[in-house]
Amino acid sequence: MKRQNCWEAMSCGRQPGGAHERELGVCPAAISGANDGAHRGVFRGRMCWQVTGTLCGGEVQGDFAKKMLACLNCRFLQKVQDQESRNFHLMPVPPK
Repeated sequence: MKRQNCWEAMSCGRQPGGAHERELGVCPAAISGANDGAHRGVFRGRMCWQVTGTLCGGEVQGDFAKKMLACLNCRFLQKVQDQESRNFHLMPVPPK
């Protein structure tokens, strides 16, 4: 099963080379940062709820504390949770 990143599933166009990159900028989930590769995604594309500045509901969002309720009801987060099953983690896992 192919695991999509948030920009693929949500079609926001904020990935590098995306339709809205010039207008809205590159989404911080689509570039390297903390938790790269989480849930087998590209960069932070499968842990976007932990990334400040993602585009949700047509608006750039703040940090997780500010967008938590929207994220917990997000179809993409729910999809990742279903796909990852027991390996799902809402919060970052500290490095070993």
